Parts: sequence; C-alpha cells; structure tokens
Amino acid sequence: MRRLLLCLLAVALAFQVSAVRAETFPARSVRLIVPNPAGGSNDAAARILAQALSEIWQQPVIIENKPGAGGNIGVKAAATAPADGYTYLVSSPGPITINPALYKSLPFDPENDFIPIALLATVPIVLIVNPQVPASTVKELLRLTKQDTEGLDYASSGIGSTHHLSAELFKKMTGASLRHVPYRGAAPAMNDLVAGHVPILFDNLPTVIPQVQAGTVRALAVGSSKRLSSLPDVPTFEEAGLPGFEASSWFGVLAPAKTPAEIVSKVTADIERVMSSPSLRKSFEATGADVGTLFGPDFGRFIKRENEKWGDLIKSSGVSIVE
Repeated sequence: MRRLLLCLLAVALAFQVSAVRAETFPARSVRLIVPNPAGGSNDAAARILAQALSEIWQQPVIIENKPGAGGNIGVKAAATAPADGYTYLVSSPGPITINPALYKSLPFDPENDFIPIALLATVPIVLIVNPQVPASTVKELLRLTKQDTEGLDYASSGIGSTHHLSAELFKKMTGASLRHVPYRGAAPAMNDLVAGHVPILFDNLPTVIPQVQAGTVRALAVGSSKRLSSLPDVPTFEEAGLPGFEASSWFGVLAPAKTPAEIVSKVTADIERVMSSPSLRKSFEATGADVGTLFGPDFGRFIKRENEKWGDLIKSSGVSIVE
C-alpha cells in the first residue's frame, strides 16, 4: 500500500510539473531555425509567424537562418537542438520530403527526429524568365529550348528543391532542353535571374509577385489549378498548353522529437490560434500564400503524402546528387 501511494504521488507530481512547465512556457526567447537564406519564401513565412507568436508570448521569437547542403545543415541543427521547447524548425518540402529520396544518407531522420506541429502555408510555383528572353508564352519558351542545341539554363534554390523538381517535371512533360544551375537559396537565384545571368526560374509566388510588379521578370505560367488574383493575366500551365502540370511549395513547423508533449500541445494550439487571426491571414495572403489548416497528426499525414509524391518523381526523372 505504501509503495502504491508513493507511485501515485510521483505520477501526480509529474503531472503537476508538466502543467506548470506548459503554463509558464515560454520563459525566454524561442528560436525558429530556417534552413534557407534570408529573403526567400520560407524565411518570409517564418518571420510572419515569429512576429505573431512574439506578441502573444511576450518573448522574442528569433529567426536563425542556416542554409546549405539542400537544407540539411539547418535541419540537422534543429534535430540535434535541445528538446526543451525553445527551438523549432520552419521548413519547406525539400529537406523533409524530398531529400530522403535524393540522398543516400542524411544526418537526421525526418520521420523520427521531428514532431509535426503545423502547416503554415502553401504557395504555387510560377515559371518566370528574364525580360530579355524573347518568349512571352510557354509555347514560345519551348520553341527557344529546341532552337538552342545546348539547352537553356534554369536557376533553382538548390538540387532537390521544389524549384528544381518543378523544372524537372516540366522537362519530363514537354521534352524541353534545359540545364540546371543550382544556387544556395531562392534569393541568390532570383538575383541572378534579374541580372540576366540565367534566363529561367521556377519560383514561389510570394517572391515572384514584387518582381513581376516591378517589371524585372516576366511570368509565363502559374502552377495552380486556377488563375491567381495576384497575377490575373498569367495563365495556368493547363491554359498554356500543358494539362496536368501543377506544382506548389509549402512551409511548416516541426519540433525536435523529444520536446515535452505538454509544450508541443501548447505551441500547436498557439500557432493554430494566431493562424486563425484576420491580421496574420491577411499577411500571408498578401504574399500570395494560402494559409495552412493542418496541425499535429494531420500535418504529419500530409508530409507522408508529399514524401511519396516527390520520391516517385525523383526515381522516374533520374534526379541525383553527388555527395
């Protein structure tokens, strides 16, 4: 009886400690690791979230950009960070759902090293070209690729990124002759496209919109199922003569695997709360993103489907990476 009583007291104390820990969280600054350079769509989504969370937590929410190795450097840093609730990963599809099929081995396990928290947003991919490229439609661009015996260069944010795989899907469906020029992130890829160093880029809508509005790039097609209110004059790929082509990216929050369950629950609830606020939704929609509605296990199932989709494309297209 005494032993049973001690066990019950221990359990009660553990629940009390957990409740207090969740109630007082966060007691200091929280870190969001972004495995991409500053200036890209994933970074922008993380900063919108950080601002909203810092307001309700009354604590700084700090963005830490750790680009490199297709996102693997930043994801490893998040996976090996102390699982105390003060570090999270804000990732695009590449490191989590693409790299497992792209690399022979990874310094982390996407499935077992993280707890899915929330899908922040999804954004369509847009095919853009430098204004000096003599093509105003997808058909005209395809004609150019066939005239150039060596193929036209296209930029991407790195091997295995959604930018890269969207272009590979385009090549597979059209037979276009294109050569891949990978960059260390979306921002430098866009910079070189604007400067005319590369003619073609498949990029996320939020970073494309200001460049289209400024006239520094020309949009040929959007990877959504219907035209976008932010680019009403730009056709979908189906309207441009490529039925069945759809491509989008997404941004989501994950926690290190051993993060206390009560903190995971609180952070998930707090993110769901801020995601439902009109001001935050307006901030995301202003960038051209659709606000995410998947949290916890639902987001986990979404990641699994994405893993299967991109994995199949990598196998069928022969995309590879030299490690």
